[in-house]
Amino acid sequence: MEVHFTPEQQERLARIATKAGTVPELLVTNVVARYLDEEARFLAAVEKGIAAAERGEFIEEEEMDARLESMLKD
Repeated sequence: MEVHFTPEQQERLARIATKAGTVPELLVTNVVARYLDEEARFLAAVEKGIAAAERGEFIEEEEMDARLESMLKD
């Protein structure tokens, strides 16, 4: 697979790689690997939520509001 970056993006990658003590190619490979792992976790969570919804497993709005409020306070 080949990926093309603008000169500005290449410059940014080079600066970040230098600060991280690596080369741009390895930096990009590591970033993409982390992204793919996170995307897989996100999609699994979405599928789990959809499956729960299909089974009729919902929480009440008040409980959701309380959970969100709790998460935002932490």
